[in-house]
Amino acid sequence: MTTDLLDGYIDAVGQALALPIEDAWRPAVKANLAVSLRLARLVDEFPLPDETEPASVFAA
Repeated sequence: MTTDLLDGYIDAVGQALALPIEDAWRPAVKANLAVSLRLARLVDEFPLPDETEPASVFAA
């Protein structure tokens, strides 16, 4: 995602959530979003065999 797209995404999400994002916060928000997207891409691209099953859910 390019910087311009991240700026637009930050603006849209901030507006959708009625979350004011101060200009001073924008570089930190953008940096954290870029890292999160990079990590998500690694998870998404990890190949899993077809026989892989989801983990069980345990509740106490």
